[in-house]
Amino acid sequence: MNVSEFRWTVGLLVLLIPACTLAPPGSRMDEAGGAPGSWTATREGKAGIDDRWVDRFGDRKLSRLVAEGYESNRDLRAAAARVERAAAVAKGAGAAARPQVNAALDASRRGQNFIGLPVGGGGGVLSSITNTYGAQLNLSWEIDLWGKIRAGEQAALADLQSQGYAYRGARASLAAQIVRSWLLVAETNEQIALAEKVLKVRKDTAELVRGRFELAAGGQEASASQLRLAETDVATAEAALAQRKGDRDQAIRQLEILLGRYPSAELVGAAELPGLSSMPPSGLPSELLLRRPDILTAERQLAAAGKRIDEARRAFYPSFKLTAGGGQSTDQLQNIFDSDFGVWSIAGQVVQPILSGGQLKSQLEARNAEEREALANLQQTVLGGFGEVETALAADRFLAARAKSIEDAFELADESAKSAERDFSLGTGDVLTLLAAQSRRIELATQRVTLKRLRLDNRVNLHLALGGDYRI
Repeated sequence: MNVSEFRWTVGLLVLLIPACTLAPPGSRMDEAGGAPGSWTATREGKAGIDDRWVDRFGDRKLSRLVAEGYESNRDLRAAAARVERAAAVAKGAGAAARPQVNAALDASRRGQNFIGLPVGGGGGVLSSITNTYGAQLNLSWEIDLWGKIRAGEQAALADLQSQGYAYRGARASLAAQIVRSWLLVAETNEQIALAEKVLKVRKDTAELVRGRFELAAGGQEASASQLRLAETDVATAEAALAQRKGDRDQAIRQLEILLGRYPSAELVGAAELPGLSSMPPSGLPSELLLRRPDILTAERQLAAAGKRIDEARRAFYPSFKLTAGGGQSTDQLQNIFDSDFGVWSIAGQVVQPILSGGQLKSQLEARNAEEREALANLQQTVLGGFGEVETALAADRFLAARAKSIEDAFELADESAKSAERDFSLGTGDVLTLLAAQSRRIELATQRVTLKRLRLDNRVNLHLALGGDYRI
């Protein structure tokens, strides 16, 4: 499938998927379990869903990357193919309830010997050869009196809807994965820039210590140990820089795979993380049941399982079938379409299962078990969905408190490091205090960048947990 065909297919599939704000026909969502009146992790209850959330990060390149992933990601193409397959199955599911017509041409040649019937007293055996040619048009129709075929058709339609929601979920998940990978690349770029600054500071500090060591008149042993300690920090900073570059390489390759590209690590990410976007509208817990694709998928699977129970139950009832046929039968090929040689037939049949070796009963029991499994899966999916939203809402609050503490600690550590550097350059400070203050500032600066990315990741998780889709 080329890109234009894929775009057309995706557009068609989106149209096939019912609107996320409406319950699908024959919904069994009331069996999913009760929803609380509001979220426990937040007092906000703004309604609605943000389907442009990727744009909130303020980078057009990111939006283009998500669009590229929608076109080229192989997993998403596989999800689209599953919808196409389900559509084909649903289309053919009701075929048995419609009249079936087929045409046939046949020809046969038959020879027969009549033993015991001599010819002309010469001891020969009487034989004959006959040719038969026929043309027929046959019609058969199973009357769906009990709705068995219709139940199977409705089950296939529910399967199609389930795959449609699963595709929408895969699309939203892909957008989230691409954004998270893009954020990770941006973080590694920031960490690399920070590691380069750290390496420079460590080298400058080592030079200061070396200068003091060379000028020291006494206590050379102590000064030498301090110099070795400073040089150790330089080597450690070099190793940290190499590690950050390796992290960026790995993050870029992961992102390229999500985009359907060869993982060559040629993609250039953002130089730094974007600002924190606004909180998405959380709405009410009950609304989650009608917009999360995984919940809607599980509900449609439950609906399909219920229809298959109806189908299995109605297999115990008698089936009614009508057949009819008409055509010509002749021993001369040139007469095959001559109406004078016409033949026809019409028949009706009623079949009532009596003994099937327990097959029908076991099939019904299996369908009942499948429905119980589907119901449990739906209830667990709903519970998991509520848990994901509550966790993301709570995590946002905890991460915000943590970020404030880290920011305060970094400012203090930065002041401490600057003071230690000033004292050491004036000859009034010791190297151990200087190195400790610098290490604390470096650690907090690293944590600050990582925490910012974690907060952005959590916003992505919250969009996904709330059933947020992204449309291009």
